[in-house]
Amino acid sequence: MSFIGCEDAQEVIQDGVAMAAKMIHNSEQAGKKVTRSASNRGRKGAKAVTAGNIAYYTIVKLRNGCRSSGMVTGDVYGAGTQINGRTRLHSLEEVVASDEETGGEIFLLHDVLSRDEEDPGTRAARKMDWQEFVAALPERERIAVEFMVEGKSLRDAAHALRVSDSAMQSSKRDLRAKILEFMGANILVEIQRLPQWKQNLETIREKMACRMERRC
Repeated sequence: MSFIGCEDAQEVIQDGVAMAAKMIHNSEQAGKKVTRSASNRGRKGAKAVTAGNIAYYTIVKLRNGCRSSGMVTGDVYGAGTQINGRTRLHSLEEVVASDEETGGEIFLLHDVLSRDEEDPGTRAARKMDWQEFVAALPERERIAVEFMVEGKSLRDAAHALRVSDSAMQSSKRDLRAKILEFMGANILVEIQRLPQWKQNLETIREKMACRMERRC
């Protein structure tokens, strides 16, 4: 018997006893007699259910994820749902990112869910793309990017490179075209778009808020 989540042997046994008792009750309600063995069938012509039958089907139901409270495969906390592989439960204290140098924890799962900014994986992937793009730029355009990142003007970059302002403006136009070609025309939309999992989370929160308003 495999335990799901925080279940232990005692909890599963309690569920099994409750399920067996319910089976016995339903059998008696249906006019069936519950006997200890197949040889003890009760009065002639009466239908009987053995204790072995009750025990067998109780174990089968427990293995399939059924519990005394029922088996709802749409419930993310349900044992049957997790056995089917449709959901996985994680602790909010689970570490999702750590510092490779010090080994210290950077983000726990509840930190990621409560933050509005991008998740670390998205930021890391975008940083890798940007580093690859900048490394392939000519010196003038690369310096222009560095000056703009530092908050300086293109005129400052022109003075540093000893070129005219018009030359730097031309480099700026070339740089814009290269960014669109490398990153895609919808890059400005993508950098503002929330991850799909966060959009789903926000949608669920809005639905729950609407339900609470209707009840009030």
